[in-house]
Amino acid sequence: MRPTAPPASPPSHPVFSRRFALQSGAVGLLGLGLSELAALRSLGEPANVDPSFGRARSVVYIFLSGGLGQHDSFDPKPDAPEDIRGEFRPIATATPGTFICEHLPMLAQRSEHWSLLRSLTHPSNDHSAGHHIMLTGRSELPLGFDPNQPKATDWPSIATVVGAVRPAVNNLPPAIVLPERLVHNTGRVLPGQFAGLMGRRRDPWFVEASPFDPTAYGAFPTHEFDHQDRTRTPRRKRFQVPDLTLPEGFTSERFDARWGLLEGIDRRRADLDQAAARFGSQRQAAASLLTDERVRRAFDLERESAKRLDRYGRNAFGWSLLMACRLVESGVSLIQVNLGNNETWDTHGNAFPHLKDSLFPPTDRALSALLDDLQESGLLDSTLLVMAGEFGRTPKITTLPQHYKLPGRDHWGRVQTVWLAGGGVVGGRVVGSSDKIGGHPATDPQRPEDLAATIYHALGIAPTASWKDDLARPYQVYHGRPIEGALAS
Repeated sequence: MRPTAPPASPPSHPVFSRRFALQSGAVGLLGLGLSELAALRSLGEPANVDPSFGRARSVVYIFLSGGLGQHDSFDPKPDAPEDIRGEFRPIATATPGTFICEHLPMLAQRSEHWSLLRSLTHPSNDHSAGHHIMLTGRSELPLGFDPNQPKATDWPSIATVVGAVRPAVNNLPPAIVLPERLVHNTGRVLPGQFAGLMGRRRDPWFVEASPFDPTAYGAFPTHEFDHQDRTRTPRRKRFQVPDLTLPEGFTSERFDARWGLLEGIDRRRADLDQAAARFGSQRQAAASLLTDERVRRAFDLERESAKRLDRYGRNAFGWSLLMACRLVESGVSLIQVNLGNNETWDTHGNAFPHLKDSLFPPTDRALSALLDDLQESGLLDSTLLVMAGEFGRTPKITTLPQHYKLPGRDHWGRVQTVWLAGGGVVGGRVVGSSDKIGGHPATDPQRPEDLAATIYHALGIAPTASWKDDLARPYQVYHGRPIEGALAS
């Protein structure tokens, strides 16, 4: 496991200080690389937590890169014309009067545990801007925003903010993103995932468990597909779970010897007292990651029972949400789960068969299993679950015959449905509504700022909380108000 920074500025010859050289050498002695040094940074900020509100100990932010169509999932429009309502039919949930897509039957049975926000809106139909907006909770793009790459002037992601103001627990960082960074099939890394203005040392921790394949989408190996149904050979078979064990031959005696050598270096760098203090915490974190059984167990799915693996589904979506459940059990404050890289949910064409056969089955199963596990363990009330994408999809069905055999829907930032559960959310409730064709909010419009505020509020982060950039300039955490209709009073 290691953090992954956004692409760097144009290449230049690096200039290293004496301080950096000493730190780098110390890391090498411990058997770790510079990427691990960046990861094992001091979090620095005190926790801005207000115990008077917020019921969640953890948040799982499930992100559907590409954008899920509201009509085809949680906001069906059965009375609309066929070119708007689409091929799917609604089914009743366990909540009287609430209907969702027929291909989400397991979630429909569990509606007493979740609620819907059908009126989230923002101004962009662009993938990169939409990712930045929904992952940072900021509708206004930052000055100098570049859709082709993350920049140091981007707003920090929600995961970054939570990681800055919440404490680490059980040797794990406060915020973790899994199972991969969000990358376009061209290799372009999508903005909004990183620390931006907060400084690269605050980038969230990324668990890189899912191999990137620019030709494939979805929940490999059982539900992998290609949007254009091109002939291909599936290559991804399993998660590459991070190896947190000591390297082969690196015995505890060698570990202790290198530790002693590091202590000797510490005694000879009196001019680096502040850096040494910070590096001491980084070194302790490194040792904890390598030796703490609880940390290794949180990521080792091979130890899981066959029954539990089957309940979640033996695929990337199931493995991701099972890993998220384990991290909730370990006390991590925020886990962002990217259900599908490469803009998996970008259903411009062949939308209905791909949703029905490839996307909804593993999502329905894995999310239902997560709900069941958290409910049975007593953790659902202290765990907020949020599921959203970068935008919704157009009311009118579209065709792109030059690329797809069958129709789909285009990008639509004006309205999407957000799925919410646990952590103080009142189950069986629908907040807000879209108009009769699902094109705009009709009642109670909410912004990404309000969704982010709901996450911060649930975690007990104080309304006055702030973070600082590398120049010590303060920035407020909240830019909206918690969505009152979804939360218990």
